[in-house]
Amino acid sequence: MEQNEIYTNVVRIISKHAKNEEALKSLNTETHIINDLQVNSARLVDIVLDFEDTFNLEISDDDADKISTIGDAVKLVKELMH
Repeated sequence: MEQNEIYTNVVRIISKHAKNEEALKSLNTETHIINDLQVNSARLVDIVLDFEDTFNLEISDDDADKISTIGDAVKLVKELMH
């Protein structure tokens, strides 16, 4: 899977849980999932589960804790897929 495809899927998954509609209009790899998009920590669990289902991989709690930005999520998914 190409990085663009991973990015598109990551954004699609995270967007479902974002509370800040304005921030969704200007997403990039530096967009902070909790601070910018106002995703609460409980929804982060749902996001990680969606990542696992969508990309057919397993994300450890330690790896999940490293996800702060959209870029972090894309990087982690890409690493775990290879």
